Amino acid sequence: MSARAFDEHPLQTVDTPGGDLVVAGVSKRYGGVPALSDVSLTIEPGKVHSLIGENGAGKSTLGKIISGVIEPDEGTLTLGGVPLVLRSPREAIAKGIITIAQELAIVPALTVAENVYLGSEVTRGGFVRRRESRRRFRELADHVGFDLSPDVRAGNLSTADQQKVEIMRALSRNASIVVMDEPSAALSSNESAALHEIIRSLARRGSAVVLISHFLSEVLSLSDTITTLRDGHLVRTVDAAGATEDSLIEGMLGRSLSSVFPQKAPVDESAPIVLEVDHLSAPGVTDCSFVLHRGEILGISGLVGAGRSELARAIFRDAKVSHGSVRLGGSNLTGHSPHRSIGRGLVLIPESRKEMGLLMGRSVKENISLSRLDLVSRLGWIAGFRERRAVSKLMEKTTVKAANMALPATMLSGGNQQKLLFARSLMCSPSVLIADEPTRGVDVGSKRAIYDLLVEMAQEGMGIIVISSELEEVLGLAHRTLVMRHGRFTADLRGDEMNEQSVLAAAFAETNAT
Repeated sequence: MSARAFDEHPLQTVDTPGGDLVVAGVSKRYGGVPALSDVSLTIEPGKVHSLIGENGAGKSTLGKIISGVIEPDEGTLTLGGVPLVLRSPREAIAKGIITIAQELAIVPALTVAENVYLGSEVTRGGFVRRRESRRRFRELADHVGFDLSPDVRAGNLSTADQQKVEIMRALSRNASIVVMDEPSAALSSNESAALHEIIRSLARRGSAVVLISHFLSEVLSLSDTITTLRDGHLVRTVDAAGATEDSLIEGMLGRSLSSVFPQKAPVDESAPIVLEVDHLSAPGVTDCSFVLHRGEILGISGLVGAGRSELARAIFRDAKVSHGSVRLGGSNLTGHSPHRSIGRGLVLIPESRKEMGLLMGRSVKENISLSRLDLVSRLGWIAGFRERRAVSKLMEKTTVKAANMALPATMLSGGNQQKLLFARSLMCSPSVLIADEPTRGVDVGSKRAIYDLLVEMAQEGMGIIVISSELEEVLGLAHRTLVMRHGRFTADLRGDEMNEQSVLAAAFAETNAT
């Protein structure tokens, strides 16, 4: 998609006042705990203004205040010098403020086109003009560069494709301010590049883009201005041209991050095999074989759609296996039962913690103990003391930060939600852990905590499989790396062979090398 093509694309106009958005002395508290404290900044039209910070720093809270999702307890907003009081997202939209939220707001039963134009349908005589909606959709999709069918139900899409629907919905309206909360978290590198061009084009048109992102390279590449938040306080606002990843990390953490990844401990290649996958075939997976040793971290790389998550589900027995076998601790893992896999010592942390992992409305305690209620029960009843003691130990080990274990999971930051999944997995005392996108939507501080935890678990004898779209993550953690393409392995890399060039070459290879 060219910038010129997107710039020339006619979108629905919104009557907006324009001008600077000024946030002055804004504070927000939840149950007496400050999420934002006296934050002031100015967001200028025609510029990309990024908000960065660890999970829980207040970025998303500030984004939601600008978007009308929540109201501040103190402070004011003005747009173009006019006081701005927003009591709902609809009022924000009316003022030309559009949001692409981190938590997808898709209506699963509606089609893709219906989701994109939800609230701004093309009508005549009170009836929706579906043909015209589809025509407008295809025109927008062509210019944006997203390959989506307008008639597919949104609930049947992958997380990445649902994110594209959110982006298209926001872009179907001309906005003076666009708030993007982790817009590229679920996108491939090519899709992210297309999104980046869209962001630049929006700024060229005169819109202000508020970008909330954990990807510091993305922030530095796109931003004109960068505001750093820490523990609800504004640390500094700087010109992006003078910033570096090191300076941003130091501002976010309040200290320098000496190393992104912990030092790799050597793996004993003579250690017992804890997992053996032999000629496994399943939906999206074809004839895959490998072994995993005790204490080994095995990385699985590949492009989006290569079959990595499908392989994880097949091993975990959450997908029907058509051929091949999985041996865990020397014994065949049969049937189609994740529950049986867990009982045998194999656990899976899924790629989407909110859709496939956590019970967001239930407490921290319940989310952790859920996997092994038998360990905290007596005569069929949960023993409160046992449960609290077990959960407390696991929260400490996985560094979950929560005011108390009765707090709902939805109230935690993304990093702490992800750590909940690790705590739940450790509740099962597994011998093998499969972590699919273990740090997706997690800030740099929480990433390091998760990396330390993975290395620690491997050193304690667990076999670990790490699946990640971040190539640096796989190379930084794994003792060796398998590369997938079209459901097959194309390379088994180790030692000096493990580098970005070799992985990318194998990701585009056409033959099975294992």
